[in-house]
Amino acid sequence: MPKKIFSGVQPTGNLHLGNYLGAIKNFVDLNNDNQNKCIFCVVDLHAITVKQDKDQLKNNILETAATFIASGIDPSKSIIFNQSKVTAHAEASWMLSCIAPMGWLNRMTQFKEKAGKDKEKASVGLYIYPILMASDILLYDATHVPVGEDQKQHLELTRDIAQKFNKDFNCNDFLKVPEPLIKKNFSRIMSLKDGLKKMSKSDPSDLSRINLTDTKDEIINKIKKAKTDSFPIPNEEHKLKDRPEAENLLGIYSSILNQNLDKSLDEFGGKNFSDLKRDLAEILCNKISPISDEIKRLINEKEYLDEVLIQGASKAEEIAAKKIKEMKKLIGF
Repeated sequence: MPKKIFSGVQPTGNLHLGNYLGAIKNFVDLNNDNQNKCIFCVVDLHAITVKQDKDQLKNNILETAATFIASGIDPSKSIIFNQSKVTAHAEASWMLSCIAPMGWLNRMTQFKEKAGKDKEKASVGLYIYPILMASDILLYDATHVPVGEDQKQHLELTRDIAQKFNKDFNCNDFLKVPEPLIKKNFSRIMSLKDGLKKMSKSDPSDLSRINLTDTKDEIINKIKKAKTDSFPIPNEEHKLKDRPEAENLLGIYSSILNQNLDKSLDEFGGKNFSDLKRDLAEILCNKISPISDEIKRLINEKEYLDEVLIQGASKAEEIAAKKIKEMKKLIGF
């Protein structure tokens, strides 16, 4: 059956290899399947749960759109838009906030991780972020949502909210209950300097990540300097236990080539890390450098990017406005 896909990426700037392998690469595959109807959103409303510089935010929205297109998402086949241009997202979020119990939100582990010890100073927006995410998905009758490990709990909440709305307003199957799309043969991408920390743009060391705008020389240098240990590469997966840096580099290699970890271990088992780093740097240059060049080209075509987002928002608005109108009628507005 054809799938209706919805997913989004925050315009936080400086997207990196973890974002590409964890989300964008999967988006491209979904876009290329002609049976799918895909909507990819630059979730700028989510981004303001923490303070943003307004000029930087505008640039980041365009850079995220450019990254989608440079990676291979075709705006003539899929809808690409930024969330704040479609007011139904904020409206639906309020309506769903009024039916979602606080107990459900209190169980969300990501808020606890992001807010840290001083959660009293965290924004209310950060706390109710999962309800806005639910609204994003449910407005478009999405049947499937690509999710990583850190978003699985939020998608479960989305499913719970959809079922509760349908029950509360006696409208069976009005809000579609989406299914997760969890990428196979994908390893969570960790820092190149510390295999126990997720790859992140907030890491003060640029050597900890491969940015999607890095040059070939930068990619080669970062892989060359990536942290490893002093033992040869094992040939069995269970022997990677307590060797996070080895597991991370092999995971990146496997994810780029769409192959399982066992095959990569067969290739490099017993070899030194210099062999793995040489081959990894080569395939990353072949994959990331063309994307990097295209992002930089598109960033200079702001009128084109603006037009893609405007047209995408118009298409998204047509779908979301109809859904929000039906929601209001069910509620009694």
